[in-house]
Amino acid sequence: MLQIFNYLFEQYSEYETLDIILEITGVVFGLLSVWFSKNNNILVFPTGMISTSIFVYLLYKWILLGDMMINGYYFIISIYGWYIWTRKQNNVVTPISTLNYNEKKISIFIFVFSIIFVYLVYVYFDKWDSFTAYIDNFTTAIFFVGMWLMAKRKIESWIFWIIGDVISIPLYFYKGLTFTSLQYLIFTFIAIAGYYSWKKILNKSNQTA
Repeated sequence: MLQIFNYLFEQYSEYETLDIILEITGVVFGLLSVWFSKNNNILVFPTGMISTSIFVYLLYKWILLGDMMINGYYFIISIYGWYIWTRKQNNVVTPISTLNYNEKKISIFIFVFSIIFVYLVYVYFDKWDSFTAYIDNFTTAIFFVGMWLMAKRKIESWIFWIIGDVISIPLYFYKGLTFTSLQYLIFTFIAIAGYYSWKKILNKSNQTA
């Protein structure tokens, strides 16, 4: 048991206590954010913004640029999502819906743009020094699309979350961020539950429409 514990957490012996506390705090608020998202609750955004603010600081300190950009982008898109989720049309807030043709095209554009943008950032900072950089590039693009779709309250956002979460579990463990890796493991299960929860709400709204 001790060997397993050391294998999972021995890297934290080199971390500052404050950074460990901040990572755990960021993980807790991140889990709360995804839970609120699953339940279609507006608190997804303030809790997510707290989590991402913490991780922007930590990831900048640890020079994990792709991950830092994901969290910085999420903070910004959360402001947009908060507005969209509370905006009313005919006294009705923005409902859960599926992608239309134009939104599919925008999603593809965001994905391709993200790949190119992150590539250029990594080239500029000379960070193409590990295979993880290529995975970072791909997961960043996935999460960028997922975050935009979540802000638009699109059920397809959960598919992108699930894909990105599954990839991030071993990725963050390899980077030495065990707590964050465990967070993405839990994220995966919540995202799957979130998809089916939103699907149930969507089907119900379609039946009453």
